[in-house]
Amino acid sequence: MRRISTGSPFEERMAYSRAVVKGDWCFVSGVTGYDYANMTMPDDPAAQARNCFRTIFQVLEEAGFGAEDIVRVQYTVTDADLVDRIAPALSEALDQIRPAATMVIAGLIKPEMKVEIEVTAFRG
Repeated sequence: MRRISTGSPFEERMAYSRAVVKGDWCFVSGVTGYDYANMTMPDDPAAQARNCFRTIFQVLEEAGFGAEDIVRVQYTVTDADLVDRIAPALSEALDQIRPAATMVIAGLIKPEMKVEIEVTAFRG
């Protein structure tokens, strides 16, 4: 088993890995829209979703996977009214992949967080 970290302070504080690779599977923890290089969060929910996918794709690459290996995605969005605003970013990232998906409307741990995205990838 291999654990991958992005160096996010949340990973250290909450004792989790950004991703765990086990055989042909890669489980990527929920990613919020921070730009982890400078710990800034855009206000726009679509920009947050794009940041999520940027981080997810970087982690998958480090793990030896590609975006095309994503088989499942879960979105957590803080307000149903944001769904139409983030939909273009979701389509940009996954339109050709079309993984199984779930979307949940729920609160996140910081008020600036509007979307969190978690994926599972399989190469086999």
